[in-house]
Amino acid sequence: MSDTHFGYETVAETEKAKRVEGVFSSVAQKYDVMNDLMSAGLHRLWKAFTIQVSAVRTGDRVLDVAGGTADLSSAFARRVGPTGEVWLTDINNAMLTRGRDRLLDEGVLGPVAQCDAEKLPFPDNHFDIVTVAFGLRNMTHKDKAIAEMRRVLRPGGRLLVLEFSKVWEPLSPFYDLYSFKVLPWLGSKIAGDADSYRYLAESIRMHPDQETLKGMMEQAGLEKVEYFNLTAGVVALHRGYKL
Repeated sequence: MSDTHFGYETVAETEKAKRVEGVFSSVAQKYDVMNDLMSAGLHRLWKAFTIQVSAVRTGDRVLDVAGGTADLSSAFARRVGPTGEVWLTDINNAMLTRGRDRLLDEGVLGPVAQCDAEKLPFPDNHFDIVTVAFGLRNMTHKDKAIAEMRRVLRPGGRLLVLEFSKVWEPLSPFYDLYSFKVLPWLGSKIAGDADSYRYLAESIRMHPDQETLKGMMEQAGLEKVEYFNLTAGVVALHRGYKL
């Protein structure tokens, strides 16, 4: 059995999946509130930029992987219109339930599926756009997940990966202080769970940096891969095409 990382810990691959599930089951109810607090609302701008860069059009088919509470799915659904298709997916039932309920509250009756990004239950060459926002770093085999997302894209389709990345070096000491002191404190006070937010901070440090992720996407067969640093590299948006 192979090992992998869970934050700064080395754990068995099967254990990581269970522990990541526990993290997101724990934080699901307060996830949106914490996102606003943690990022001072910037996550909304990062996601709006993702929608813009996707160049989504009326009638497009969109797959939102690890879509959680449906921020992207909701925005995409408004843009593809009744002739389009937006699938909200997540491996975690608690997160997916929050997202499904939000879409229903907004009057969006789109398809929802609980599934593993490493084994997507969709045919080859089906989607115009695949997105994964703040989910890739929690996946055990990132290379497999990227390959699966490429597989389900049609020729000419694009994959967009929005994820925390390597911050501008002069900001690192301040970012570390925030991540390892303030963030767990917020998690404790708002979500009643400091440990989960400590893991989230650690998982960001273990995630591939901008250039490494670009190389992983190219290795999976995506072309014209580029990335956009947002908020001094706190977050990066990668875009690649299936040609």
